Amino acid sequence: MKIQQIRNATLILELGAYRVLVDPMLADKGTLPSLRLLKARQRNPIVELPADAWQALESVTHCLITHCQKGHFDHLDRAGIRWLRARGIPVICTPHDAAYLRRRKLNVQPLAQGHEEPVPFLDGCIRTVRCTHGRGLVGGLMEHGVGYFIEFPGEPSLYLAGDTVLSDVVRGFVQKHQPQVSVVPAGGARFDVGGDIIMGREEVLELVTLSTGTVVANHLEAINHCPVTRQELRQAAVERGVGERLRVPADGQLMVLDRIIERVCQPLVTGPVA
Repeated sequence: MKIQQIRNATLILELGAYRVLVDPMLADKGTLPSLRLLKARQRNPIVELPADAWQALESVTHCLITHCQKGHFDHLDRAGIRWLRARGIPVICTPHDAAYLRRRKLNVQPLAQGHEEPVPFLDGCIRTVRCTHGRGLVGGLMEHGVGYFIEFPGEPSLYLAGDTVLSDVVRGFVQKHQPQVSVVPAGGARFDVGGDIIMGREEVLELVTLSTGTVVANHLEAINHCPVTRQELRQAAVERGVGERLRVPADGQLMVLDRIIERVCQPLVTGPVA
């Protein structure tokens, strides 16, 4: 398995013959609104795409969306929509997001209905894991979306957490299924009021201690409401004694993860998503 961190939550996942683009935010630096009004009002994204991003995107065969409604341009922006539409890339999503994406004239391939049970995905299977995208009043206004747990023949099991804090659901899922690779949001994002709406430093480190696998941190240093830095996260992991299992990739970095061959969940008889 190869994972290339592009920027923020955007990455390219290599699974066998497939190249899956996750949550594409492809806008130029400073062309999207600020997510803070009182502090750090710089426009988003606060960094450009890495130099080789467009070349890497040419290999993409599919796209996977964790959430995209209620203004979540940092997971699917207009530039991402235009790019997907121009190429007719199959866009895999939950049934909840299917109509929204069809209205944007994308090639939508919704997953089979069902929550937290495995359904077909390419040559393997996938299940959703509920996200808690913030708590309290702010959480009540958010689009919570899902994370995905992917099991694919000949590859490590993979948990793409989506935008979530470390909820009891996420804790329980990681402890029960022990993903061999987990990709988690680590920026500690927050608005001018309310608490964190994704994991920050302490919750990421707690998740690493709950997991026996490799944890990859993203959603860092790209959006102006994410204060956690890569350097502080790496240093905290070393001090906590888990530095060897937490990867904090730079934008554009390609990670090669060990192939782990084992039985995966059986796809359902309805056939894989094409």
